[in-house]
Amino acid sequence: MSFQIILGSASMARRKILAEMGYEFTIMTADIDEKSIRMDKPEELVMVLAEAKADAIISRLQITSQPDEDAHATLLITADTVVVYEGIIREKPSSKEEAWNFIKGYSGGQAAVIGSVFVTNLKTGKRQGGCCRAEVYFHVIPEEIIDSLIEEGITLDVAGGLMLEHPLISPFVEAVVGTTDTVMGLPKELTEKLIHEALQLL
Repeated sequence: MSFQIILGSASMARRKILAEMGYEFTIMTADIDEKSIRMDKPEELVMVLAEAKADAIISRLQITSQPDEDAHATLLITADTVVVYEGIIREKPSSKEEAWNFIKGYSGGQAAVIGSVFVTNLKTGKRQGGCCRAEVYFHVIPEEIIDSLIEEGITLDVAGGLMLEHPLISPFVEAVVGTTDTVMGLPKELTEKLIHEALQLL
């Protein structure tokens, strides 16, 4: 079946993962106020946020285009990720100082990463979603490494300031229980499953 994909995310890691899966896609960002949406359970929070991103993008699309009955299916993929450290949900750091403290906390310890994916078939209106979890264990991370990482500024763009793929951090990752792509923000297996399910729903 021929279909198009819109990735509803500004994340470079998610773009990279979706491209690795062999898909071509366009980018739209949701621009929602994520801090205004609160849930106690991380699994609920990431699901609600990913749905809110989808709703925001769909509302913009409906303003700019009318549905064509003969058009190919278009799938909108949205996702959200949070880090849970010592029972506390961590989203994107609000400052370099907060990012530094986040990463210092992971040193010699572990964190859980909770990620959600939603795939919305814009032709049928059907939506499929799911959630994944991974655990990350760290060796001790030297403070000078944390300083260098924070100076780059990119830790402010990721949940919990957690960037496993960064060459400064990757040597200090002891183990990942789960998949690395879950930690990076787009679990491949779940995304593939949801794409197929969204295409099959009529």
